Parts: sequence; structure tokens; C-alpha cells
Amino acid sequence: MSNSSPGHRRYEVLLPRQFNDGTPVPDLLIADTVLELRDRFGAVSAETQTIQGIWIHGGISFRDDLMRLFVDVPDDEESHRFFIEMKERLKTKFDQLELWVVSYPIRVE
Repeated sequence: MSNSSPGHRRYEVLLPRQFNDGTPVPDLLIADTVLELRDRFGAVSAETQTIQGIWIHGGISFRDDLMRLFVDVPDDEESHRFFIEMKERLKTKFDQLELWVVSYPIRVE
């Protein structure tokens, strides 16, 4: 039997706990992002332990404390466009040079 509905894709967003200048990100900014995903897709999950990242940009070393949000969505163009646009909004909202959003196909049983 053929299934004509799209598969599923997991999107993961790494949100910073500090702005690039080191000041803490207000919890409200993170809560707004979580609620936006929940409202858009009906569910969202968050890993609240600290994920530490170290990276270099323009010869300057940065250190990030991050949290991971993830959401499973239909693997379609509408979802893809949403996350491309969301990434740009989040870079501005969280005052980041870059913000990591990754996706990969998943199989939901």
C-alpha cells in the first residue's frame, strides 16, 4: 500500500542562553520561541541542559551556552520555508552572528 502523505523531518534549533556580548538572554525570548513552535506545529520539545559550543568567527573565539529545541513536522516545502524564515528572525531576536538550525528525515512509527 502506498502512502501519499509526506514523510516527517526533525528540525533542531540551538538557542543561545547569552547574547554575543555575554549578557543573559531573557527567559521570555526563549519561551516565546517555544510557544511559536508549539502553536505552529502542535508540539515542541526542549533539552534544557546546557550545550556548550566553541567557535571562531573573524579570528575571534566565541563560547556559547545553548539549549536545544526540536520539533517533528511534515517533510514538505511549507515547513522548510518556515524554518528558513524563522532562523533569520531568531538571529535578529537573539542578536547572533549565526544560529544553528539542522534537519534530518525521521521515520515515525
